[in-house]
Amino acid sequence: MTALLVEPASRGLLGSLTGTDHKVVAVRTLATSLVFFLAGGVMALLMRTELSQPGLQVVSAESYNALFTMHGSTMIYLFVTPFALALGLYFVPLQLGAAEIAGPRVALLGSWLYTFGGVAMYAGFLTKSGAAKATWVGFDPLSTAVHSPGRGMDYWILGVWLACAGLFLIGACVLATVLRRRAPSMTLLRMPVFSWAMTATVLMVVVSFPVLLVAMALLFAERQVGDIMGGGVTYQHLFWFFGHPVVYVMFFPFLGVVGEAIAVASGRRFFGYVAFVGSLLLFASLSVSIWAHHMFTTGAVATGYFSLASTMIIVPAGVDYFDSIATMWGGRIRAHAAFWFAIGFLVEFLIGGLSGIWVASPPLDYHANNSYVVVAHFHFTLVGGSLFGIFAAVYHWWPKVTGWTLREGLGKLQCALLVVGVNVAFLPQFVLGEEGMTRRIADYPAGEGWAGLNLLSSIGSYVMGLAVLVFLFNLAVSWAVQRPAGDDPWEGHTLEWATTSPPPRHNFSGALPPVTSYAPLWDLRHQDTPEGAT
Repeated sequence: MTALLVEPASRGLLGSLTGTDHKVVAVRTLATSLVFFLAGGVMALLMRTELSQPGLQVVSAESYNALFTMHGSTMIYLFVTPFALALGLYFVPLQLGAAEIAGPRVALLGSWLYTFGGVAMYAGFLTKSGAAKATWVGFDPLSTAVHSPGRGMDYWILGVWLACAGLFLIGACVLATVLRRRAPSMTLLRMPVFSWAMTATVLMVVVSFPVLLVAMALLFAERQVGDIMGGGVTYQHLFWFFGHPVVYVMFFPFLGVVGEAIAVASGRRFFGYVAFVGSLLLFASLSVSIWAHHMFTTGAVATGYFSLASTMIIVPAGVDYFDSIATMWGGRIRAHAAFWFAIGFLVEFLIGGLSGIWVASPPLDYHANNSYVVVAHFHFTLVGGSLFGIFAAVYHWWPKVTGWTLREGLGKLQCALLVVGVNVAFLPQFVLGEEGMTRRIADYPAGEGWAGLNLLSSIGSYVMGLAVLVFLFNLAVSWAVQRPAGDDPWEGHTLEWATTSPPPRHNFSGALPPVTSYAPLWDLRHQDTPEGAT
């Protein structure tokens, strides 16, 4: 696929690996993240198989801890976050009418740092001590040399540092593009919905990711010389200052994708644009202000402030949901696969968001902390939310990137299987958490009565695995017999649909269409028709 996106002189393996075309760099990053997704998914299935019945059956407790750590690390650092930023790397310059990303060599370096970071993390499996076992959070003192001896943990720290340094560079390039490379008529309040979502995203990246890099450096130093941070609470403050915003880094871009997909499928401009932009900026500012709601049980934080600020997130979230639903109201819906994944995103993420209000209340969080309630909440946001958003992006923009379409019927089947799998897998985990099942355990007593719900949860994970297999089959079939998509198969609203599929090296070969709003192609298509009549 990458070869389709570069000039003839730079085609070939070397050109694909070293080219500075933002589209080539983005496609390679997206493809790498999908490989890591498959690896993380296999680890998840192994863990769910282990937990389907009490009594160790598949892996040892030590191996389970390594799978647990590497699954979480893969999905956070190596899949969802890089996929989100790579979408911005590819589409923000196109949507803004720019010929190139700002700092193309910096973006190329960031992509390779991310890849090397993933390789370093997985290299831990080759050491005598095995891969890291201190959870994807790497809590101090669990990650110190005393509790996690061996090189596996060192490789994990190095991998996290490299991957996040690379993603920071990509985010900085996207932000610089928004600030410096917009087309002359593309004012800030004419930027498309997705580009604004990416702007809020990269603002959080440039603020919070450097703190994680410092935390990882200090953690590595502690493993060499002993305690230098004065206890685990210090590390938690540093980590969660990154860890909470990164949840929204893995959410905002897909919220933007969903907004674009719904507007296009509805044949209407996105409703409440200015309110949506304001809600994103409020959302982003709150996200870096409430990191310590993960630390209520430490007794070392101001619970009143962090609880109130965390609950306030419901305000911008409500605006985003209202705008998405209002966009569909009165529209003529064309229910493409991307649209169904967008609806799945709104429904499934809502469950995760509402359960987040639960854990934002200190008295309720004291009970739910470290239980499977938190596991269910987190997976409804990242699988029920971000994963649906990822597939909405894939089905929406695949024709633009490749020039041919995926099979719509297989896409809808995949969406249906994913809806079933997510709910069967994670709804029982709320009940398990309320009944006392804790996180990060490789086994549980048969007498607790948890076997039935765990088996149901494992069945749900297998259904999700089947959905991914349908997606891979769709890729293979669609690649083997390619159906040309044309330049604008969906009647898109934004500038990327005004260029060829795939776009040329410098994105646009002719003059840009007039940019009069955040949906310039919609304006051009309906310039003589009132919106209410569409």
